[in-house]
Amino acid sequence: MPTARRPAPSLPVALLALLGSLLGCAGEAARGVLLATTTSVHDTGLLDSLLPAFERRCGCEVKSVAVGSGQALALAARGEADVVIAHAPELEERYVAAGELTDRRPLLSNDFVLVGPADDPAGIAGLGLAEAMRRLARGRVPFVSRADSSGTHLVELRLWRAAGARPRGDWYLESGQGMAATLRLASERGAYAITDRATFVTLAPSLALRIVLEGEPDLRNVYHVLRPDPRRHPRVNVEGGRALAGFLVSPEAQGLIAGFGRARFGAPLFRPAH
Repeated sequence: MPTARRPAPSLPVALLALLGSLLGCAGEAARGVLLATTTSVHDTGLLDSLLPAFERRCGCEVKSVAVGSGQALALAARGEADVVIAHAPELEERYVAAGELTDRRPLLSNDFVLVGPADDPAGIAGLGLAEAMRRLARGRVPFVSRADSSGTHLVELRLWRAAGARPRGDWYLESGQGMAATLRLASERGAYAITDRATFVTLAPSLALRIVLEGEPDLRNVYHVLRPDPRRHPRVNVEGGRALAGFLVSPEAQGLIAGFGRARFGAPLFRPAH
């Protein structure tokens, strides 16, 4: 009596299985992937464009935690996330050198901008970056800092140091919150702030702020994707994290990044790295 054979899988199932194997989405990855990410790629909606494409191919769910880069990197370094997106290059390099994070790859970029009230009461439009920061500090002009060890906060602190200024006093407001909340507070208080361009462009219609300084080399904003070192954190979803990181730097995801924001704002919000 002949042995019964399983019917061949339908074409869609077979294709999904093939795509899953190509992305490394097998076994362990099916239990889901936890992504720790900086707020800007979340608040702008970029993740809503990228993650569904990955989930369809992987057959798994991605849960994301949006916090400042410092917090996101710390989560991954403790093995509490499977992959991380950050824009704090010096801090990222320290985690990699310490062996806590690995597989660091460039993901996308844009820039930081200095924003303030439309009438620019400090008169810093057109100044060099260092002089603009000094004038804000000397004039005790209201300024809102994220003060959360995020990539944006670390850049802001570097700019104050380069200007030889020490921001402190009642003019220097620390929000301790994400970029969107910080910008809303700056708008309410008629204050200045450092922000990534993408979040500002996304929220600009609801803010009483404008870009007053942009385009300097020190304002470049580069994002990377990293993973916890599996030798230190064997319980993380290694396969899922590797698959998601690989997808994010793949031609498909990079193409989505290249076009993101063009229809709504007339120009992309980010530049792909590859």
